[in-house]
Amino acid sequence: MRWVDYWNAANPIFVSSRHLAVHYRRLADDIRTLLPAPPGRVLDFGCGEALDAPRVAAGCARLYLYDAAASVRSRLAARTRGVANIAVLTPAEVAALPQGALDLVIANSVAQYMTQAEFEGCLAAWQRQLAPGGRLVVADVLPPEDRAATDAVALLRFAAREGFFVAAVIGLARTLFSNYPKLRRTLGLARYSDAQMQEMLRSAGFIPERIANLGHNPARMAFAAVRA
Repeated sequence: MRWVDYWNAANPIFVSSRHLAVHYRRLADDIRTLLPAPPGRVLDFGCGEALDAPRVAAGCARLYLYDAAASVRSRLAARTRGVANIAVLTPAEVAALPQGALDLVIANSVAQYMTQAEFEGCLAAWQRQLAPGGRLVVADVLPPEDRAATDAVALLRFAAREGFFVAAVIGLARTLFSNYPKLRRTLGLARYSDAQMQEMLRSAGFIPERIANLGHNPARMAFAAVRA
């Protein structure tokens, strides 16, 4: 099994419909603060369900959504069909975006599910696809000291603020007995230090800086990088 197979199938990551909704609402709020002005061309790479994509698209000239999981792309296409400036891309279409076609790339909670070679391949593609001065935001990066317990505490704090604490406790217990812990052990999750991530970004032709993470988990890292 691969990580993309996990995301293609039903899984217990979101503990309730409330969790799902507030997770994507929070991400949309964070992404909206990063949008270029005037409105530009934005790629949300590894976007997941992107429930609030229309609200993000309101601040974009064009919003491209891409997720590696075909089932997720199918739901995205159905959900955003009536939004004129949103396009849901296939793997071939995202790879074929021409040089300079983008002003901002968001890659949230992506790097950990790739090998370093795969991620560096993406960095090279984004460097080509971004216009001069365009920005890449790599977020939710796992540091070397990240542990499942740290993630659980962050989720419970988020749940307490957002009104799904009981569901979060039950969901965490359910996850313990799912195949997710085994996948974390067998497939692994890529982790990078601040210095490692900034060096990869510089080597790929970006000028990076550390920023606050997107989403609810402040223990994870995020970087904004300008195309040199």
